[in-house]
Amino acid sequence: MILKFLMIAAVIAVVYFMFFKTKPTVEKPKKREPQKPEANDMVECASCGIYVEVEEAILSNGKYYCSRECLTKAK
Repeated sequence: MILKFLMIAAVIAVVYFMFFKTKPTVEKPKKREPQKPEANDMVECASCGIYVEVEEAILSNGKYYCSRECLTKAK
């Protein structure tokens, strides 16, 4: 008698966990867009490593350069 009760309870538990229990949804992390530097932020020159302000830097192919000389050296 107890064995029948345990078997029925086990079947009910399996059915409950398979069909009615919702799995917690895991949100995928959102892709962070690279932040564009704001005014007065300092960026490193890709050629010589010196830091210059964004307003004064030269942007070429996604890299910042401190002067035209460094830009031509890098190419």
